[in-house]
Amino acid sequence: MGVPGSGQGRVSRPRCCLAASLALAVLAGPLAAGEWDPAEGRPEPRSPSPFQPSTGLPPVEFGAVVAASYRGPGNGDTRLNRELPILLWWSPGLFPHFPGDTERIDCARHSCLVTRRRRVARHQRTKALIFYGTDFRAYEAPLPRLPHQTWALFHEESPMNNYLLSHRPGISLFNYTATFRRESDYPLTLQWLPSLAYLRRAALPLAEKERWRKQGYAPVLYMQSHCDVPSDRDRYVRELMKHIQVDSYGKCLNNRELPSERLRDTSTATTEDSEFMTFISRYKFHLAMENAICNDYMTEKLWRPMHLGAIPVYRGSPSVRDWMPDDLSIILVDDFQSPQELAQFLDFLDRNGEEYLKYLEYKKPGGITNQFLLENMERREWGVNDMTLPNYLNGFECFICDRENIRVAGERDHKKSHGKVPAPEPHIAQFTHMGCPIPAPGFGNIEDLFSGDSWKEMWLQDYWQSLDQGEALTSMIHHNESHQGRFWDYMHEIFLKRTRQQ
Repeated sequence: MGVPGSGQGRVSRPRCCLAASLALAVLAGPLAAGEWDPAEGRPEPRSPSPFQPSTGLPPVEFGAVVAASYRGPGNGDTRLNRELPILLWWSPGLFPHFPGDTERIDCARHSCLVTRRRRVARHQRTKALIFYGTDFRAYEAPLPRLPHQTWALFHEESPMNNYLLSHRPGISLFNYTATFRRESDYPLTLQWLPSLAYLRRAALPLAEKERWRKQGYAPVLYMQSHCDVPSDRDRYVRELMKHIQVDSYGKCLNNRELPSERLRDTSTATTEDSEFMTFISRYKFHLAMENAICNDYMTEKLWRPMHLGAIPVYRGSPSVRDWMPDDLSIILVDDFQSPQELAQFLDFLDRNGEEYLKYLEYKKPGGITNQFLLENMERREWGVNDMTLPNYLNGFECFICDRENIRVAGERDHKKSHGKVPAPEPHIAQFTHMGCPIPAPGFGNIEDLFSGDSWKEMWLQDYWQSLDQGEALTSMIHHNESHQGRFWDYMHEIFLKRTRQQ
């Protein structure tokens, strides 16, 4: 399926929570005894049955998520396995079926075989390759790109994990997408919001928060141990600290120690541990700053303080207001001309309890008034920590299965009609499926940063190098290249071309 290109800036990137909670599988070796080759199939179509695990084994627990293999709700598809389209999880660690390597899925409309076995990558029945954005590397892309295969992108994590996807040559390499952007084919925007009930949890009484204030706690909490990120949040917080008291417990801008060893355990801080949640709920305000800026990229940094009733002081998605429970539930950093002006407003709310409590009205019965949020939560077909629903990996898998079955049928009808029936048009991902802006300083103007500023050298270079890598892979695909080692030759050509233009 002809598309432009893709790549990646920095060589090594951390993976966040998804793999730990849903996969942690390893590359498969040769077929073991009793396993079967997806290219051959096994003549036993599965009878429809709702959301059942693939074996009699109990679900496997990974962190806070219990993951059972999802086989789909069932359909009327009576084809044998050897007749079904194959979907290959090119990023095998995300393969959402346990404990095997290959599974038949019976989605609502169609059936497919899904596998993480790369040995079927060039098989004629392998119709789609599914990539995880954080792991995608331009210099490792499977080449040549086969004309009978679509590429699907799953990327719910930060844009900083792969800025290639924020450029048109990178994102348009893919046919289908599941990203945090609402414009993607299978949006994951509310991935960190388990339910509306999560928002309605009662906040700690204001009198209790005031008692902690009198014991010396600051009105504002900051807790970050991932420093030097594209959003440059620490630069802003450092300036804010000059104008209001902020308790900072993480490695970034640390000025206070957590009161117990349990709370200092990083594994506690990354889960909704009851002691940890109780501790941070004592604060009136929580600096909720994403590690990168992009429309609809909203994480637990936003939703967790709302859950606890610590008003988020937020910098992240420019479109965040679209998703808020009411018109007055968070404080946006970008609404203020300076950190000093923000500090003055926070101080005003700290001293005026009646005004402060207006930001928690959404927790009352009927307080969630945003119809856009209500409707999106109602329509969402996948669940968060809800074993009665498929997770978003399984949901996207079925999304691709249905579309590939439709595409295959369209191509078959086109061939049978000798061209009288038009061939299906290739579906290409759009810039808006990711399209995140260039990183900007957290405070001040980029012109004011000195030349050796580490943030400036790291993230601006990463952003623009990702564009070059996307263009290099695009060119390789257009030239039907099959040797990955030539990637750096193409990169060099792009560098020379850009140098001549400048």
